[in-house]
Amino acid sequence: MPLSKAEISQLIKSKAQEHGFTFCGISKAGFLENEASRLEQWLKIGYHGEMSYMERNFDKRLDPTLLVEGSKTVVSLIYNYFPPAEVFQNPSAFKVSKYAWGKDYHEVIKAKMQFLWDELQTLIGHFEGRMFVDSAPVLEKAWAQKSGLGWIGKNANLIVPKKGSFFFISELIIDIEAEPDGPIKDFCGTCTRCIEACPTEAITPYQVDGSKCISYLTIEIKENLPAHLKLDFDDWIFGCDVCQDVCPWNRHAKSHNEPDFLPQTNFLDMSKSDWEELSEDLFKEMFRYSAIKRTKLKGIKRSLAYINKKNEQ
Repeated sequence: MPLSKAEISQLIKSKAQEHGFTFCGISKAGFLENEASRLEQWLKIGYHGEMSYMERNFDKRLDPTLLVEGSKTVVSLIYNYFPPAEVFQNPSAFKVSKYAWGKDYHEVIKAKMQFLWDELQTLIGHFEGRMFVDSAPVLEKAWAQKSGLGWIGKNANLIVPKKGSFFFISELIIDIEAEPDGPIKDFCGTCTRCIEACPTEAITPYQVDGSKCISYLTIEIKENLPAHLKLDFDDWIFGCDVCQDVCPWNRHAKSHNEPDFLPQTNFLDMSKSDWEELSEDLFKEMFRYSAIKRTKLKGIKRSLAYINKKNEQ
């Protein structure tokens, strides 16, 4: 006897938890009508900066049934990456976003999703679809919000009630039906701490000017930083956690227990001079399994040069 939609939903959620995912939410695949005008306006204003890929596949980005033929369900998965208290950066050194402290999350999460996928194929029966970890035109935060995992806060991050926002988001987009969940309310209230704390004033309520965001400036730009730039990087050289660190909901964050997300090398102990003296060979050795390799040593050096020049002014 085939499983009901409710049984399929519960099975997916229970197995996701067994494979280490913190939470799992289910949505019916379809057009994200509420996000369409917001995305169009965000692109029109130019908040995507040099991220031209955000302009491509506009329709697929809003409708997963165009991205994955025959899809009926979006399974949103989140995985905690908040570090244990005993793991911290040298407070006097340059800063790296917490999501990049361990192994590259794309590879770690996708491997876990594959195990989940294979088990569900056995328990539910054969189904078709695709897995995504921040690697395709999918509005992952919108789907996570739609499935009730949290709400998108004023800093444009997904915030999970009483858990915070230090989570990786991934999706299974599949051609079987499961009972969908519903969204929850927004609990940001009148708080504006993320807006006030942003070093580059990139945040307005529920929207981020990507072209001013430190994460964008230290990771996404491939060539030289804009000549007119006069922003304060606040010593961040790869990513930025400020808007998450100041969020009151992250006071509830619990540390992960994933060995792959612990630092694989001692780079958190590096001083500013250690970073400045980093060679190409050492960079490749230290970050070969890390998301930091994405920006290459060239990108790190570019951020260092900008920060030092700014400090001299």
